[in-house]
Amino acid sequence: MVSRGAASLRRGLSPWGSLTLLALLAPLVLQLPPPCSGDGSGRPPHLIFLLADDLGWNDVGFHGSNIRTPNLDALAASGVLLDNYYIQPLCTPSRSQLLTGRYQIHTGLQHQIIWPCQPSCVPLDEKLLPQLLKEAGYATHMVGKWHLGMYRKECLPTRRGFDTYFGYLLGSEDYYSHEHCAFINALNVTRCALDFRDGEEVAAGYKNIYSTNIFTERATALIASHPPEKPLFLYLALQSVHEPLQVPEEYLKAYDFIQDKNRRHYAGMVSLMDEAVGNVTASLKKHGLWDNTVFVFSTDNGGQTLAGGNNWPLRGRKWTLWEGGVRGVGFVASPLLKQKGVKTRELIHISDWLPTLVKLAGGNTNSTKPLDGFDVWKTISEGSPSPRVELLHNIDPNFVDTAPCSEHSMASGKDGSSFPEYSVFNTSFHAAIRHRNWKLLTGYPGCSYWFPPPSQSNISEIPSLDPPTKTLWLFDIDQDPEERHDLSKEHPHIVQHLLSRLEFYHKHSVPVYYPAQDPRCDPAGTGVWGPWM
Repeated sequence: MVSRGAASLRRGLSPWGSLTLLALLAPLVLQLPPPCSGDGSGRPPHLIFLLADDLGWNDVGFHGSNIRTPNLDALAASGVLLDNYYIQPLCTPSRSQLLTGRYQIHTGLQHQIIWPCQPSCVPLDEKLLPQLLKEAGYATHMVGKWHLGMYRKECLPTRRGFDTYFGYLLGSEDYYSHEHCAFINALNVTRCALDFRDGEEVAAGYKNIYSTNIFTERATALIASHPPEKPLFLYLALQSVHEPLQVPEEYLKAYDFIQDKNRRHYAGMVSLMDEAVGNVTASLKKHGLWDNTVFVFSTDNGGQTLAGGNNWPLRGRKWTLWEGGVRGVGFVASPLLKQKGVKTRELIHISDWLPTLVKLAGGNTNSTKPLDGFDVWKTISEGSPSPRVELLHNIDPNFVDTAPCSEHSMASGKDGSSFPEYSVFNTSFHAAIRHRNWKLLTGYPGCSYWFPPPSQSNISEIPSLDPPTKTLWLFDIDQDPEERHDLSKEHPHIVQHLLSRLEFYHKHSVPVYYPAQDPRCDPAGTGVWGPWM
């Protein structure tokens, strides 16, 4: 785009004069680094995305937790802390939105997660982040948890854009044996089998080695062997700190003061994860990559209070649409940031990473389906207003809470009495939407309790006073991040507007894809979970 001044200058020149000017300017234009250039060298930046599993809002030092996370604290303090950042309340939905840049209502994954025996994966016609970065000239590596489907080989990470993959395909497993156990309904049997892969091959020989240490070792090896002149994308999706609550004994000593056993083990797991993050960043610095690196840290969902996690003072937990389930721990650290040591309150969502990172890489998203994510690099790096003003948390008509609070049944409420009958959206649906500072929730959002930190309070939970039949809430999240003051009756016009937006998204969603278990998944014959079709 030519500036007005340049345009005026050209209008005063003859055609030959214009050509002469262009000839003079051409070498200068060619010398300009591309917009993705990070360190002034003209090279696109290395992109490191580290995804923690089930890390809660109150589980890091920089949010005031008594769990020690010195490496994470230092990185967050030196970069940009994302204070208004959202993920999804469960593993598969967050990971799918990270890698597609699209809401789960557009991929059929709006209900729960992909379970081991479901013939499902992120739709094969979706173009994923590593594919786009590969097209932009990146080496693409993934280490850790996949959890985006594996019933066919075409669903595997190495078929979806990653040059290499090392990790596990399902949602959880033993940290030492690397086995996952699942009940197969049609066979009426529980099967336990190995879930560990190097590429597409079974990775044996890692028994009794803690997974976070294995994954860190692989990540640092990839960094050490990577030529700095080639752009690197490393997606490190740690198992930490998802249950089971397992950690080497030495990491528990610092937390003798925590009486709650789950919380004590969980704290040790967080500390080990923090150490892993420090090892990865140290490796980037040692091998000359850090100065041209953008390092993103994110959790995949809120903490699971049933397994040591904590989101205080936020309401709810993993599985829920309350802030404790969807407000994420996150930051960006990089020498390439134009602003550092700051906290941004601008609205950012996990689906924004795909367009943001692809643009940074000098790539394009022309070949994707319509994106729900936005390029938020200027928001993060320069402090510009976020292009995102609205965020759909989810719409799931079939929601079931597998661990409900005592005041609710497992299924969504069907009583719409808390809102007028003229509603444009079925308020019995489990749904939530955010528009600027306003957040609307409908149906049964999941466990509505507040959970004080187990180590700092004799009170384990604070119940909500909402009636069990209530199916609509409106909160001003900027003023009330703890979701204590429902303003739906005070602002009926805002309620109506947000309900109409939910109805718009619902009309433009694809049907839920949640197939029944396929007993052919049974790993009894091989002793290994993997593709069966």
